[in-house]
Amino acid sequence: MINPSINGWIDKFFIENKDNFIDFNKDYKAYYEQLRTSGFIYGHIVSIPLKEEISLTEYSQDEITKIALLNALYNVYCITEEDTNEANFIIAVKDFYKIIQHENYKFLKNLLPEGNIAGKVEAIINNRIQTNANFISKNFTHIITNALLFIDVLAFHYYLIHKTISSKYIKDLEMCCIQIVTLAFQVKENKSKYDELLIKVFENSLRFNKISILENTEIEDLKFENFSYLIEKLYLLDLTEMALWSDKKLEEKEVVFLNNISKKLDLPQDNLTESCANIDRFIEQYKDEIPYFNYSNPVKHFYDQTNRTVAKLITRNKNRLIKEISESKELMLLLAQSTTRDLDANEKKKVKKQLLDICKTIPSLTIFLLPGGSILLPILIKYIPQLLPSAFNENLED
Repeated sequence: MINPSINGWIDKFFIENKDNFIDFNKDYKAYYEQLRTSGFIYGHIVSIPLKEEISLTEYSQDEITKIALLNALYNVYCITEEDTNEANFIIAVKDFYKIIQHENYKFLKNLLPEGNIAGKVEAIINNRIQTNANFISKNFTHIITNALLFIDVLAFHYYLIHKTISSKYIKDLEMCCIQIVTLAFQVKENKSKYDELLIKVFENSLRFNKISILENTEIEDLKFENFSYLIEKLYLLDLTEMALWSDKKLEEKEVVFLNNISKKLDLPQDNLTESCANIDRFIEQYKDEIPYFNYSNPVKHFYDQTNRTVAKLITRNKNRLIKEISESKELMLLLAQSTTRDLDANEKKKVKKQLLDICKTIPSLTIFLLPGGSILLPILIKYIPQLLPSAFNENLED
């Protein structure tokens, strides 16, 4: 199992999936359909397109997104270059990002060893999956996903074909995406709080533009002639459908707007029908998991999300955690006593301090050492008795 939160995960991902990558045989549509089914296009990833699925249950959403972005970039590289060599791919990704985010790349070059290309790409991917929202916004308003991450894949595809790229391509593509979203919301007659949140999701995913500058956008302003590749067109159509989606019901004006976008993209009617059917099916299946649809109870969603994150971290580090706790006799004793009685303030302080010391020794548990990490400790403590042998908890004895 790879750990996308520490160095070396890219090399391990390629080793573990050496014969597991899908051969799309230059079929861009099949590639795009796989990404759409996985949720990558919609900004909520539920699987990684591989021959045999890998379990994502022990990964955080950030980690899943890292793996998904790497896999999407690699697949488009294989299709475009007809080359499956991962070393060549990593160099191509490094060169691509060196152009489009020059300042960040210079910083990483000074930070990491000169020969560590995969390490640079890991750091770049970590940076690219982040949105512009701060920590509080991400956790309390659910804006935790870069909804426009596929733009990176489209830009990489463009770079591979033309062997060069400027920031203008990405700016123009991003601008086109914003214009589509803005026009879609203008068309919608029955707007809701979910529509307002979706605008924020897109706004926090932008890198070069601002939604506020597009108040007077018209459909004639859309410059689709700049985007002639099939995967570009399919993405712009899906983006339109995402912005218009509302409980499977499209008003007459919305249907007309969708058809106009499809025609301007010069796509057959089948693509529009397919786009609508796919987003309906995806949202129906995953609606309870998608943060966008849990707007009504942000505090509960934050707790549930945090609970899942801590559970994944503990499960992943189960053996090391048990070993570290077992070697700390005082902590072991206090935890054993906590299952039968309430610890006093001084004992709780000792448990907290010793648990934090243990977290320092396990890299992926450093989240507990960050500012605000102390609010996660009660959840950590809750899971620990479940990890240890049943004899540890006298209440579980027959």
